[in-house]
Amino acid sequence: MSRHDIYDCIGIGVGPYNLSLAALMEEKTDLKVRFFDQTPEFQWHPGMLINLTDLQVPFIADLVTFANPQSRYSYLNYLHTHNRLYKFFFFHKFEMPRQEYNDYARWVVGQLTTCQFHSEVIGVTDVGDCYKVEVDNRLRDVREVYYAKHVAMGTGSKPLILDGMEGLPDGDVHHTSKYLFHKDTTMKGSSITIVGSGQSAAEVFFDLLKEQENHSYQLTWLTRSEGILQLESSKLGQEFFAPDYVDYFHGLTFKKRMEALKTLDQLRNGIDPDTLNNIYNILYNHSVSDQSPSITIQPLTEVNAIHKEGEGYVLDCRQWQEDRDFSYQSNKVILATGYKPNIPGWFFDEFEDKIVWEDEKKFKVSRNYKLQFKENPDREHHFYTVTNLEHSHGAGATNLGLAVDRNIQIINDIVGEEVYIAQRKTIFSQFTMDK
Repeated sequence: MSRHDIYDCIGIGVGPYNLSLAALMEEKTDLKVRFFDQTPEFQWHPGMLINLTDLQVPFIADLVTFANPQSRYSYLNYLHTHNRLYKFFFFHKFEMPRQEYNDYARWVVGQLTTCQFHSEVIGVTDVGDCYKVEVDNRLRDVREVYYAKHVAMGTGSKPLILDGMEGLPDGDVHHTSKYLFHKDTTMKGSSITIVGSGQSAAEVFFDLLKEQENHSYQLTWLTRSEGILQLESSKLGQEFFAPDYVDYFHGLTFKKRMEALKTLDQLRNGIDPDTLNNIYNILYNHSVSDQSPSITIQPLTEVNAIHKEGEGYVLDCRQWQEDRDFSYQSNKVILATGYKPNIPGWFFDEFEDKIVWEDEKKFKVSRNYKLQFKENPDREHHFYTVTNLEHSHGAGATNLGLAVDRNIQIINDIVGEEVYIAQRKTIFSQFTMDK
């Protein structure tokens, strides 16, 4: 296409955040937009769509409801369209099953003409008054070029594999993001060790714990956390995921923001209480008549390296509170070591020297999600990001409940008027005294 045929916005990546942006743009604006994703189709964490697991946020945190409860793309309309509204009513839960969230999002994708899969953005160039976007279209096996006044990067995250754990066979040692792909092979092992903490570790442990009675594996959970601790789920505690807190957090200095993140660890990395209760119930029932299968749960333990030995693997461990090193053997290992921002290589090639960085890995982002450029900071063509925001927008940066508010601000900024209301003063807490 020529530079005279310019899109208002091009979205890079089609995960829940940019899918929400696409749906909200389609429903209430006349913006000319396009969203590209390199995967063949929308799948939300397919390796962790474990049966009988729920989303950790209420169904109101769907793709659109916080902006427009009357939207045809709401979760409730999805249920109504699929004749599932009464079933959900009698389900008596505020959270939706994780597999159903994936199905709901795929339903929204199927109604949008602006989302293009099998298409990887391989380059974005600032050409003065707009951005040149190069796309590798694998469906047509062609290189496409687009121009857009704005871009929105929603490339999400990728598995974090710690030093000393790379390069091992996927079938034996893999990240939780691939858990279901290798589950059958994993359960054939004589011993399985889960390394890491948080919800993913707990869900995998619970799933394998349920399966253990039909197999003969030793099941171990090692985590460096002080304990197997639950998520802060009190109602007032959850108000830290409100836009009002993001406003406050963003106004702090970089140093204060980093300090604040540490104090909110229980909001970010704890485990859902229901998951912990379900695990304990199985453990207790297994303990009747001392018929408990072979299980080890040990916090306070770092795993610093994994290496092959014979038919299995040796984990180099350290009980950090005792300052004691030890080795642990396991036939299979699952890494619940978290995720890191997925920033494409072309981003650094084009923008690393042009934008403001708060430290070597964290770029400076405005309250309404625009990258801050060193030159021409008042530019009219913007690079929005909903990726790598924890340092700038707080513990809720990866929380689905705040995704819609992010997109409200991006849309209103692009259009130049209030298309959707950005609701504030919505909680009972306040974080500073008015001057």
